[in-house]
Amino acid sequence: CVDGDAIGIPTTLEGPFKPVTAPLDKNLRLNVSDLPYVLQNNAQGEGFQPEQIFVSLSARYDSVWISWITGEFQIGDNISPLDPELVQSIVYFRVFRSSLTYQAEGYSLVYNQLYPPDGLQNYTSGIIHHVLITGLQPNTLYEYECGDPSISAMSSSHYFRTMPVSGPSDYPNRIAVVGDLGLTYNTTTTVAHLMSNHPDLLLLIGDLSYADLYLTNGTKSSCYLCQSIESPIQETYQPRWDYWGRYMQPLVSNVPTMVIEGEHEIERQAENQTFAAYSSRFAFPSEESGSSSSLYYSFNAGGIHFVMLSAYIDYDKSSDQYKWLESDLGDVDREVTPWLIAAWHPPWYSTYSAHYREVECMRVEMEDLLYYYGVDIVFNGHVHAYERSNRVYNYSLDPCGPVYILVGDGGNVEGLDIVHADEPGNCPEPSTTPDMGGSCAFNFTSGPASGKFCWDRQPDYSAYRESSFGHGILEVLISLSIALTTF
Repeated sequence: CVDGDAIGIPTTLEGPFKPVTAPLDKNLRLNVSDLPYVLQNNAQGEGFQPEQIFVSLSARYDSVWISWITGEFQIGDNISPLDPELVQSIVYFRVFRSSLTYQAEGYSLVYNQLYPPDGLQNYTSGIIHHVLITGLQPNTLYEYECGDPSISAMSSSHYFRTMPVSGPSDYPNRIAVVGDLGLTYNTTTTVAHLMSNHPDLLLLIGDLSYADLYLTNGTKSSCYLCQSIESPIQETYQPRWDYWGRYMQPLVSNVPTMVIEGEHEIERQAENQTFAAYSSRFAFPSEESGSSSSLYYSFNAGGIHFVMLSAYIDYDKSSDQYKWLESDLGDVDREVTPWLIAAWHPPWYSTYSAHYREVECMRVEMEDLLYYYGVDIVFNGHVHAYERSNRVYNYSLDPCGPVYILVGDGGNVEGLDIVHADEPGNCPEPSTTPDMGGSCAFNFTSGPASGKFCWDRQPDYSAYRESSFGHGILEVLISLSIALTTF
């Protein structure tokens, strides 16, 4: 709910609101072209100098992860992985402007992306370092350097602010939310706007580098769907991950950033391995939050408890993910963290034709659990547009249901989604709708769309939708009200 009297924004208590569709702006900058190679491959370090520096949270305010890469990747027919033992994983850190410096040491690894067929190039990463810093003060600005001091390979100084102590009156000032970024001219606009808003925390809701849209020779695939969900391997151009990490460093080396995977992070390779780049390049508070996987986890940011879920592994009621989620939500103390926010990549509630009802099975399995524990807000990406729901449960308006916010319009090369499923001629055939995990997307049996697969008007649960590139800023006010602004 939003404190409308204080800041002039309607509250959800005044809703549900009449559905609104923003007209498509004909002057919108629709340049979804990739950045030129010279801008993508902006190498920031030589030899074992740290690059692609990334800060992420642990489960609590008193610890954060610092990640970075040293050494260059290799791609080709004959690759020889670097030895992680060659370089130390050291972070020096201190309270900003303090003379007392602490040291933390972590671990390192490399990962491979391997393709048996002749003519495809294999990849091995540089050395990826992860260091967990502990014993931090809440809501405090820290300065740090990372690298290996024994070979004079340390980074310049970077900064991050820790989260407040979990409690009903302490929150990060601003939380940025965006999905489906990629590395295009529109990505640069989104990232520039993100940085100008000075967030304390950034949520990246899947589909980050889009490396799987490119063949191993670096050219764009002419048929991504041909090698997609059902393919035994998924040819990718892994150096795009390095280009993306270099481009994002000015933002993510100073703003704690939490990621969750999308379908473009699956990246099937030899021996049925998946998510190798995603799971290796980022650090996750999985162990700290009781999860056995980097694909789902939880953390606190002041008075907010976040649960980050996966639509791309088992989520039925017998799965490890479901059991973990049930336990995690059951342990939440709403007196300590009054706000409960969930995020995963593909939306349950979207009125766009693209990906319409694509994860209906996940909704059927998990929606009751989120509803029972009173999740307040759900963030999704995947659909390349913005949409905000009224409070909804099982496709019906419900004052106790979450508000679903779709922010999948970061700037990716695939472009905007502008077609709505409820407009004449745009309703997908149920047989053409991929339903990951089963076949659950049937015609509705009750309500305004009874007997049909789509509404014939903008559904009541859809409060506002707009096709444009941008990101969201979430602000939790001291009065325990909440506001989301889009840019």
